[in-house]
Amino acid sequence: MPELPLGKLRNEVLRELVFPNLGVEDGKVIYGPREGFDSAVLEYDEERYLVIATDPTIGVPREAFGFFTYHFASSDVAVFGARPRWLVVDLLLPPRTSKGFLREAMKALNDECRRYGSFIIGGHTGVYPGVSEPISTTTAMGLVGKDELKLPLARAGDKIVVTAKVGLEFAVSAAYFRERELLGVLSKKEIMRLKRSFYFETAVPDALVAKPFVRGMHDATEGGLTALHEIADNSGVGFRVYAEKLHLDPLVKKVLDFYGVEPWSVSSTGTLIAITPPENVDSLIAELIKNGILAFELGEFTEDKERVLVENGEERPFPEFSKDPYAGLYGLT
Repeated sequence: MPELPLGKLRNEVLRELVFPNLGVEDGKVIYGPREGFDSAVLEYDEERYLVIATDPTIGVPREAFGFFTYHFASSDVAVFGARPRWLVVDLLLPPRTSKGFLREAMKALNDECRRYGSFIIGGHTGVYPGVSEPISTTTAMGLVGKDELKLPLARAGDKIVVTAKVGLEFAVSAAYFRERELLGVLSKKEIMRLKRSFYFETAVPDALVAKPFVRGMHDATEGGLTALHEIADNSGVGFRVYAEKLHLDPLVKKVLDFYGVEPWSVSSTGTLIAITPPENVDSLIAELIKNGILAFELGEFTEDKERVLVENGEERPFPEFSKDPYAGLYGLT
């Protein structure tokens, strides 16, 4: 039997092995497991839906562990239009984990909960010999009005607005895990700035600000902007992306160039893809900038089903997600 590849399972494996084995149907489930949908949506009452998402935190810098324990799952809830309200958190720790690490992780997690009005309602915490590094799994939940639910679906003519964090996840991880290599192109001060930038790897504030202006949202996690393919598949549309409109942080660009990585398919957790009616684009970008979040229009969804990248005056198919270069930084290759 063929072995499963390391990392997040590809859609074809989910379709073959996971989606056919989901138990009994339940009328309360409005949206269950589906390609391109990172949250489930359940009936809550006559006026509201319950949005639920779960995500692991593994292979991140230790000082960022508590932050990501909150934000990975909470971002998925926020892009569906719900403010994260309740969390269930499992913490699995390796032998010889210090009380100091747990104290700092919980403090960081608590800080984010207080920032966004969330409450940890339960979970599990333990130290186990089979665990080689800290691992957390967070299930986040939030309520959204039925007329305020945001799905990652587009209509022809909608604009693609992106927050300016493309490639940041890759660059930050490189600063932590490949620091010696980067000293050839970055100064120690620049590497330290990148390390501190993990605080931007969240879509929660972006989504909460963008919500009134958008049709739908997506967090460009593993595979980065190739998430546009999933949006197009689910929506029956195509899209055009204009390379000259892409904004990259100068330090991020240096790191991507050093490793020969294109920005289109690199993991970019915290980068919001906003599906925006054309009449709302200016207001959306202005409101994001007002809240300290740089954003730009990158392209549009089209009635023509082709997926096109326009670069240097030439058109080519928009890249597909085959292998995320981010995985190589952590040995997932």
